[in-house]
Amino acid sequence: MSNPLPPIFDHWRNRYLLMRHGHSEANRQGLIVSAPEKGVSAYGLSAQGERQLAECVTQWRWPLPTRVVHSDFLRTTQTAQRVADAFGLEMTADVRLRERHFGELDGEADRYYPEVWAQDALSGEHCYRQVEALSSVAARLEAVIAEWEAAVANETLLIVSHGDPLQILLTALSGRPLTEHREQPALAPASITLIGARAMA
Repeated sequence: MSNPLPPIFDHWRNRYLLMRHGHSEANRQGLIVSAPEKGVSAYGLSAQGERQLAECVTQWRWPLPTRVVHSDFLRTTQTAQRVADAFGLEMTADVRLRERHFGELDGEADRYYPEVWAQDALSGEHCYRQVEALSSVAARLEAVIAEWEAAVANETLLIVSHGDPLQILLTALSGRPLTEHREQPALAPASITLIGARAMA
């Protein structure tokens, strides 16, 4: 599934394929897995996620990536690996692409997400139940993009992260208040959103 955005970032030196990981064991079990103590070594792709990635690489419809950068959680690492293997690319892990930390709700049922999102709509700085603030998530993901913009040019980078962080990033890049991140179209597992330079080979 693709989530096309208008190519409004023409001043950028690169383009970016923002990819949410495929359907995971956390998704299958309906759990919030946001702490690295759990997410780095467990809760990888589900069987459904593996099917999504197999279909994604065999029916690739986006520009070919030149680099793969990913969160070090197992579900994102496995997602990145499937694409990297398909195109013969090396991978770079970056902890700043990790899932938003959901504090006291880590390990709880995913039915608690709306409770956090309701707080998000009120403040980009809240730490309700020790959940990571929207401003913190936006800052670390924007820093990843900024560093690659400074380091390379005319490349297509696949950035593999998680649903909430990517929606927050897209909201920040659009110049909208972070409190509106849930107004972004939801990013489905294994979906890709293309942003960045428009006129590139």
